[in-house]
Amino acid sequence: MRNRRGFLTAGVIALLTCALLFLMARPPICTCGYVEMWHGALDSGNSQHIADWYSLSHVIHGFLFYAAARAVMRRQPIGPRLALAVLVECVWEILENSPIIIDRYRAATIALGYSGDSILNSMSDIGMMTLGFLFAARAPVWVTVCAGIALELIALAVIRDNLTLNVLMLAWPIDAVKLWQSAL
Repeated sequence: MRNRRGFLTAGVIALLTCALLFLMARPPICTCGYVEMWHGALDSGNSQHIADWYSLSHVIHGFLFYAAARAVMRRQPIGPRLALAVLVECVWEILENSPIIIDRYRAATIALGYSGDSILNSMSDIGMMTLGFLFAARAPVWVTVCAGIALELIALAVIRDNLTLNVLMLAWPIDAVKLWQSAL
């Protein structure tokens, strides 16, 4: 029963986040007027469609949130752990789409034209985190760690950005990294 309630709670948290993003006047879909399943270009379409290179970071969020929830909620079934992970991801999605973080991305990273996520992309990011969480719940730890490293290296090779660099550049921008990233 607690497990089912946890999964339902996770869904309600995601729906409330969707409603809050709508109240924050986030665009429901890309302002370009269409929806792409995958947007691989590094342009104004990033964070506007269903998935892009930054979706890999959200899968890794799921890996990390699973590990944290397992450590903090060891006696709880997976449902309540997932609800906590979805809550944390949703708080990030709301914060990420606030003026303070949007402005920080513009000032400190290569995302000069970043205007925040569409609601569709935010919901997809929550889904990607959930997939990562559920993967980590089933896979051996070594497989999850290897998958996380592989996702980080793929994003680094293709777009010169990943979760590690994203956190670094938001928290403590380094001009040399920003210059290297902008050379793509």
